[in-house]
Amino acid sequence: MTNDKRITVLVKKLSHYDESFPLPSYESTGAAGADVRASLGLGESLLIKPGERVLVPTGLSMEIPFGYEVQVRPRSGLSFKTGLMVLNSPGTIDSDYRGEVKIILGNLSNKDEVINHGDRVAQLVLAPVTQAHYVESQGELSSTERGSGGFGSTGKN
Repeated sequence: MTNDKRITVLVKKLSHYDESFPLPSYESTGAAGADVRASLGLGESLLIKPGERVLVPTGLSMEIPFGYEVQVRPRSGLSFKTGLMVLNSPGTIDSDYRGEVKIILGNLSNKDEVINHGDRVAQLVLAPVTQAHYVESQGELSSTERGSGGFGSTGKN
């Protein structure tokens, strides 16, 4: 089965991109996220100490169509096996950004973790964006059952 609803995202390979890597790719037919790899240099790696955060270069920049964003999300296997997380998840790559896509990884484990050149470090999800028109209220906001209850106010279940 093919996906007829694909939107084209132009991708530029930067000078340090490893040509042996595929462009971000879906690892199964039903995958929502396309895996992206660390482009560190052949044989290179990044040591990430507990509590540390790093920017992982991908060697790619993108031209995302207006009206869309690319969300950067963690890969569940990487997070489960290592304790490495995409810290600003989901991160947003805006349609007008043309710089290198870098992944913010943090080590939430209690041991050193290593990212090697070519490791799949995150997944990219293309999503539509609706920009809001924010208007100051001239009175009270409408009431709801929840009201102004904050985090955890709706109970534990």
